[in-house]
Amino acid sequence: MSGFAPDFAGAEVRVSPNFGPRRDVTRPDIVILHYTGMASAEAAEAWLCDPSSEVSAHYLVHEDGRIVQMVREADRAWHAGKGSWHGHTDINSRSIGVEIANPGAEGGFPDFADIQIDAVIRLIRDITARCGILAERVLAHSDVAPGRKIDPGAKFPWRRLFEAGVGHLAVPERDCAVPPSAAGDQGRHVEQLQSMLQLYGYGVEISGFFDPATKAAVEAFQLHFRPACADGAADKETLATLYALLASLPGGTG
Repeated sequence: MSGFAPDFAGAEVRVSPNFGPRRDVTRPDIVILHYTGMASAEAAEAWLCDPSSEVSAHYLVHEDGRIVQMVREADRAWHAGKGSWHGHTDINSRSIGVEIANPGAEGGFPDFADIQIDAVIRLIRDITARCGILAERVLAHSDVAPGRKIDPGAKFPWRRLFEAGVGHLAVPERDCAVPPSAAGDQGRHVEQLQSMLQLYGYGVEISGFFDPATKAAVEAFQLHFRPACADGAADKETLATLYALLASLPGGTG
């Protein structure tokens, strides 16, 4: 493929060879946000277009707000890797991947530039409107791969996106009846936590034991929805936030 017309009107095109057909879906229904985790946006763009890397994304948003499309939205980019959401494990087939230039841990977790976040908002607004993607399905890479990925990280401004009409957040208005829990706990209250996480979409088993997978899912949830403290313990604030999010879904549990 020598080139294509961008799906997002404001994007430049640089074709990546790393893509394939979507499997068992007619259109994407998830947007996954990543940070590049590389020293420069130029290095990340080159890597995403290098056939030896076997990775790609549909879009890369540079620090200056420039948007590059590398894979057509109709195709399956290779950005999410192993993960799950609502029981689906082929996340790449269901999603559009957006890489946001930021070195992450390698660079000491610098803040995202305002002009860059403005571009991310424009891009995701356009994608979700055209593809009919629900607000609660604008996700972090860490949401679909808890314990394996942490991007786009605790500094990503989810609230700013939400205030601009992108993504899903909810302010807890009352405590959740489920008691707090942490690693090593077991019992009915852990089953309830796991059930709530699974209901929202996280890939946890309902075992009644607060195992490492449950801790990883709680930490991923906190990175997205309560980033001030992402320690993997289901404290009162975490539980109240999870309850509020579930209650605010269409047909929610509140």
